[in-house]
Amino acid sequence: MEDFNNVNSIIKLIAKSKLKNGDTVLDATVGNGNDILYLMKIVGENGFGYGFDIQEVAVKKTRRLLAENAYENNSEIICDGHENLKLYINKKIDFAVFNLGYLPKADHSIITRSDTTIEAIKSIMDILSKTSVIALASYVGHEGGMEEFLAVKSFVQTLDQKKYNVSIFNFLNQKNSPPKLIIIEKRK
Repeated sequence: MEDFNNVNSIIKLIAKSKLKNGDTVLDATVGNGNDILYLMKIVGENGFGYGFDIQEVAVKKTRRLLAENAYENNSEIICDGHENLKLYINKKIDFAVFNLGYLPKADHSIITRSDTTIEAIKSIMDILSKTSVIALASYVGHEGGMEEFLAVKSFVQTLDQKKYNVSIFNFLNQKNSPPKLIIIEKRK
């Protein structure tokens, strides 16, 4: 069982409670591929996974990781910005995850930006299945991180409460600017 000790463990708990075999998932910022691999293990060989990253190194690493775990035939990892996801996705999304910030152990000057992240969220809204979830882990400790979080927060606060539940998880007693987690759940 996962603990509530970081945003990734909370995302995993939510994913396990929401997803089932055969569902479709989206990792809008694949990074090292760990999140999409976790989601693919839940949705299984009957499910499908989309992944996006603007860095070729992240795309190659994720493709390799999925191939090593026999998910290369039911996933598509795309080297493009998540704001362009509607150009590639032709299925309803049951669960989407974003890790906002930079790719660990890579060029920290390449970061997600609020304008493209908000555009991606807007695009996903049109292709969400019933009771689907978007999980946004916002890393705020780097330059531009807090600004992106505040812009995304400002946008998601405007979502129609009859259509979406929006929550924020924030670790209040952790040091060093812990990431903040925004959860958007589509209502029935």
